[in-house]
Amino acid sequence: MRLPLPLCLLLLLPACNSESNMTAGKADWDSGSGFGDTGAAAGDASDSADTGAPPSEDESDYLKLAPAATDQYVFVANPDRDTLTRIAVSSLEVVTVEVGRIPSTVQTTSDYRLAITLDEGDDAVSIVYAETLEVFPVEIRDNMNQLSLSPNGEWAMAWYDPNAESMGSSGGVTSFNEVSFVRTDPATHFAMAVGYDPAGVRWSDDGTRAVVVSDTALAVVELAGDTPARTIIPLVEDDASPPVAEEVVLTPDGKYAFVRQRGAEDLLIVDLDNGVVDRVVVGTDPTDMDVTADNAFLAVIARSARQIWSYDLANPYATPDVVDFPVDLPFGSITFTGDGARAVLYTNASAVDALTIWEVGTSDFDTRSLVKPVASVGLSPEGTTALIFHTKENAEDADSNDPFYNKWALTLMETASIGENRLLLPSEPTGYTVTDDDRYGFFILDGHDLLEAVDFNTLIPTTVSLPSQPAFIGTLPGHDVAWASQAHDLGRISFYDATTDALDTITGFELNSDIEH
Repeated sequence: MRLPLPLCLLLLLPACNSESNMTAGKADWDSGSGFGDTGAAAGDASDSADTGAPPSEDESDYLKLAPAATDQYVFVANPDRDTLTRIAVSSLEVVTVEVGRIPSTVQTTSDYRLAITLDEGDDAVSIVYAETLEVFPVEIRDNMNQLSLSPNGEWAMAWYDPNAESMGSSGGVTSFNEVSFVRTDPATHFAMAVGYDPAGVRWSDDGTRAVVVSDTALAVVELAGDTPARTIIPLVEDDASPPVAEEVVLTPDGKYAFVRQRGAEDLLIVDLDNGVVDRVVVGTDPTDMDVTADNAFLAVIARSARQIWSYDLANPYATPDVVDFPVDLPFGSITFTGDGARAVLYTNASAVDALTIWEVGTSDFDTRSLVKPVASVGLSPEGTTALIFHTKENAEDADSNDPFYNKWALTLMETASIGENRLLLPSEPTGYTVTDDDRYGFFILDGHDLLEAVDFNTLIPTTVSLPSQPAFIGTLPGHDVAWASQAHDLGRISFYDATTDALDTITGFELNSDIEH
């Protein structure tokens, strides 16, 4: 039975109130995990201990073993069985193929032709053709535990992140400088040394250039030729305590990189063609960067200065535009709506129960009070609806008699008008996703066998009962269908069609069995 969400949630209380599973550390450079755009990576508590200023804005990071979807299939890596499962959504046909040992993650290329697994037990990746399920294994360097694909699907990069979980180890040498590039067709491996402790990679829009981000350097890798060519650009002078690169944004043509360093009071512009690094002025305490949907300009939040600094991506050295915050609040994160018309400013570094919506290109803001402080902000694709995930923590002046006091909460908010729906949650949200037609959003909750479906036109949620606790959630491109993978010895995944209110579940998909309607 499905109940309207507010009633259903009240019936579930009291529930398990787990502590936050957001992790502090490096930024999620490839933006593939977690819920919401939460700005920069969280720093250590020492970041602000001497100044009394708020810490860095926090970025969610969730377990990486999630299924990957195309417009027709969902692919699930099965590390305990060394296999990859393909589920056809239209027919629920299940096919499983062998890949390398301990496939720790699977990703699909943007053209949906390939699924690629990182096989940690074999120090390899498996390139799997989506339609034929032909498998082409490629050996890579030892003990890599992270994977990223280029926008055009022609390249994959693997690297070792000491702060991330490793599901298997060959026992070989572990390098803190090496990365592995793999050309997907023909399947070819290229190893190279880059800066110390690579945090991830940024790709040019056309996929012909990769920029590997390390603590104090950028490695520019040209991918258009037969063999990748690498140039390392240092970001800091010789210093006993160099600032760490915390956030990097490439211009669409891949010619320039903007680098925000932790604790630095300026912004780096790196000419990637010539290896020149320039410092440009920015407001005090820059904490987050975001780019408009049309790639026209980059906005940097200067939290302590209470300002937005905007840089023209077509002319990076032009004088930036500066707009003051409308209120004296320490907003430290920014995320643009998909239509580029507005941006949401908020903070999750301080217990502030407010946010503001900026009309881009103007000095107009719409500041709104919230039921609780912000943990994370998610947006529908066009940005007409915001999902404000709140902390369990209360604002300093919160009323202890308020029904949201010491509880998890979510606000569904229209960004261009005043409509909203404030929801009391029985536990912490652990993941969310949206359909690409701007119609539906979905989220899951810790400790509950539920999928919450949100209609963005009405702001009314529906609760869908699942057979077991969901671990990951996603949608199918081009469809109003969400999938939720669940913990089960032999694999379990459910598909929910929001337009028909139909739920289908496959249990034991690792053995190609049991479709439940």
